[in-house]
Amino acid sequence: MEDLRYAPIGVFDSGVGGLTVAREIVRQIPGERILYFGDTARVPYGSKSQDTIIRFSRQIVHFLQTKGVKAVVVACNTASALALETIAPEMDIPVIGVVIPGARVAAESTKNGKVGVIATKSTIDSGLYTRVITEIDPTVSVYGKACPLFVPLVEEGWLSDPVTVEVARRYLEPLLETGIDTLVMGCTHYPLLRDTLAQVLGEQVLLINPAYETARELKHLLEHEDLINDGACMPDDPENMHSFYVSDAADKFREFANSILPFWVDRAKLIGIDEY
Repeated sequence: MEDLRYAPIGVFDSGVGGLTVAREIVRQIPGERILYFGDTARVPYGSKSQDTIIRFSRQIVHFLQTKGVKAVVVACNTASALALETIAPEMDIPVIGVVIPGARVAAESTKNGKVGVIATKSTIDSGLYTRVITEIDPTVSVYGKACPLFVPLVEEGWLSDPVTVEVARRYLEPLLETGIDTLVMGCTHYPLLRDTLAQVLGEQVLLINPAYETARELKHLLEHEDLINDGACMPDDPENMHSFYVSDAADKFREFANSILPFWVDRAKLIGIDEY
């Protein structure tokens, strides 16, 4: 029987945003192999119904399980908010999302008890960030704001374009008026806009990156389950440690991946996710 410690970690997202989670996993647990799926044919998830997100997530998890992953990271806030509670009990391997780790740190970090959350419309409407934060600290007030234009702007590569700065200003000004001192970047695309967001928010607002917190939680989970890769079984070529799959636009995905990951992605394999 194969030693599960040397199996890859499955990571999935609606598109390229989850690469921010993959990047943090590589930084914090460098011995682990990642098998990433980006659902680039069906992005964005943020405007879709819960039933659709659950169906998409089930298909992707089934695909990842056929590849023998030892754990799954739902590196998509929308899928974490709308599908995780449904699909996690159906799986026989550990699965974590990105909402709870980020919400926990936000609740612990705020000084004045006012936390902002920016995310897709589906994530905001789900109320999950508010629920988790207030369960940790009932005295915290949570202010949510859907920012639907951020995902296409990131996917277009307009990370610090004047248009993006203006969009950020219009989204964030109502949150600033509430007096927040902490802001959760509640979509995996948003950390790529960190400089732009910080420029608009100013130094008085702490930015929380759930991708970073999720990688920390994953490390603890793998250690607890005795699934951490001890490095005894590593590929000869480190460039081939990780695998990438997409449902569309493989070349565009690979180009984007190579702009943000700390290693080179030779190719992203195209698969028909509906077959799963």
